[in-house]
Amino acid sequence: MNEIREVIERKAALLETGDAEAVLSHYADTFVDYNLAPPLRQPGDARDPAAFKAWIATFREPPRREVTQLEITVDGEVAFATSIDCLSATPRGSEEGFRLWFRVTLGLRRVGGRWLVVHEHESVPFEMDGSLRAAVTLRP
Repeated sequence: MNEIREVIERKAALLETGDAEAVLSHYADTFVDYNLAPPLRQPGDARDPAAFKAWIATFREPPRREVTQLEITVDGEVAFATSIDCLSATPRGSEEGFRLWFRVTLGLRRVGGRWLVVHEHESVPFEMDGSLRAAVTLRP
């Protein structure tokens, strides 16, 4: 489990460097990716960092990601992990930054002796009052 924890925490720490290839090195060559941005399912090709680089470029500096409440379950060569993460960044053209807490579920598989992400799902809850607004003010 320590190996998996290190992969998840290293992936988050690398985000702050803005090195898309280094972050994507923790993913299988193809993976399922349901992240916060549209469309409903992202193309999951770790060999092509273009979309990741374009996303990072929307911020003044690369975002910071904090992984909290990490829980890992392992069974042989497969694992899943859940966490509550916080993304902090300042968009280009904005004077103020933001902090967004969201839910993460990762599926990992041991490939060639390394634990790699094969499935990533991120979500933000939404208000159930009929407004369907994202509940971006929630804190753990």
